Amino acid sequence: MPESKNNIMGYFFNIVSLIGMILATVATGLIIVLLSVELITGVESPYLGVLVYFVFPAMLITGLLLVPVGAYRVRRQRRMAAPDTIPPYPDLNLNDRHKRRLFVFFIFGTVVFVLIISIAALKGYHFTESADFCGKLCHTVMTPEHSAWSKSPHARVRCVECHIGPGAKWYVKAKISGLKQIYAVLAHTYSIPIETPITNLRPARDICERCHWPEKFYAGRQKVFYHYAPDAKNTPREINLLINIGGTPKTPTAMGIHWHIGSEVYYIARDRKRLDIPYVATVDKNGKITEFNDKENPLSKEEIAKGQKRLMDCTDCHNRPTHIYRSPGQEMDENFVSGHIDPALPFIKRVSVELLTKPYQTKEEGLTAIAGGIEEYYTKNYPKVANEKAAAIRQAVEGVQDIYNRNFFPKMKVYWNTYPDHIGHFYTPGCFRCHGGKHKSPDGKVISKDCDLCHTVLSQRQENIRPGTRVKGFVHPTDIGDSMMTMNCSDCHSAGGEDVPGGGKSK
Repeated sequence: MPESKNNIMGYFFNIVSLIGMILATVATGLIIVLLSVELITGVESPYLGVLVYFVFPAMLITGLLLVPVGAYRVRRQRRMAAPDTIPPYPDLNLNDRHKRRLFVFFIFGTVVFVLIISIAALKGYHFTESADFCGKLCHTVMTPEHSAWSKSPHARVRCVECHIGPGAKWYVKAKISGLKQIYAVLAHTYSIPIETPITNLRPARDICERCHWPEKFYAGRQKVFYHYAPDAKNTPREINLLINIGGTPKTPTAMGIHWHIGSEVYYIARDRKRLDIPYVATVDKNGKITEFNDKENPLSKEEIAKGQKRLMDCTDCHNRPTHIYRSPGQEMDENFVSGHIDPALPFIKRVSVELLTKPYQTKEEGLTAIAGGIEEYYTKNYPKVANEKAAAIRQAVEGVQDIYNRNFFPKMKVYWNTYPDHIGHFYTPGCFRCHGGKHKSPDGKVISKDCDLCHTVLSQRQENIRPGTRVKGFVHPTDIGDSMMTMNCSDCHSAGGEDVPGGGKSK
């Protein structure tokens, strides 16, 4: 016997189906309203995005599933009570006007809900690919990395373009890894600070070479380094270098820094951060292997055999291409050059570097100490300057606070020197990890420490060089004898090793 109209509608008037209808209706309304607000205002929030693209769609789907579940439960109960009246399966008779309307409504509703869920899913996919999702959602954990990225040369490159790249394989790997990271954030099991290098990253050559073309690396590049002495006059210093970028072995100019890119160079590191590299091996075009071992602290044959040999790639030097933290001294130099801080303020560099490198428990404490410390210094030691250059001092305070905001994150125990940067050799061993003059092959070859391999000093200006003098090589601002060749720059200008977090000697 066909079921009546009232009987069919009665299936849906139960607590389970009604809860499902309410959930689906509320979720649909919220998705439509919030998507409209986002499209009209253009304002995006990572937390709002989680609700719109994940929470509300999940609530909508759950509600839609609850409606038929509740109706099925009621129909099953009624059929058990009257099996002869209610048939085993619903009677879909489109000739019945009422059932035809219900069928059309069901199809229309399904299309609308599928459309809403599809839009939310598509937007959700793009949302998970955004820098806001990567950097702002896990606010405390990723604040240092997001802050450094936003001021870096790759600030217009999305996180996923470097951390995932194209292709489904690495996309799936990244999402699986992401689930583990979400759990770590929710369970507070993540390391503080975040450990580097990341072991499961995609090979750098798969990523970097999508934009950077190694076959076109064959020229030199001129770069001027500006420094200021930590004295009363903040005396300017200037080093004009020709960086020997060179080319890969595939080009006629197989020399210079980027010779390493096309060559097979393997190494074994003793530590996780790859600062201590006692073993290096090169493979020439004929397949000949040349091994170099640290003369002072070599690896044994057993250690070499068991050691993990890593093929050198872009990130072995460019290990901080985006998430870059700068030393207080370097930041002050750049603020002088850009005009953000007035170099005419006596000892402003020394005072600022000292304040920046003190340990603070919170960011707020650091910002307050910087403002109070600079103002107190000039009020006490240079009252005339404090009066005449009050505006410049206030601007300097803001500039130094900005430096602190970009490079110091006490909550995550991240400071400017937490993550060593292998480019160069000023604050960390960098190039000298291999080019320290200590790696020697069995036939007597030594990996050279010759400065001219990588750069040539074109000119230099500082207080101990007479104006107009043409230098033949780098001249240290103070006379340190032959220490410049027997020691590394980072031994004095250390990016760590001081008693206070963020320590390191100012220039």
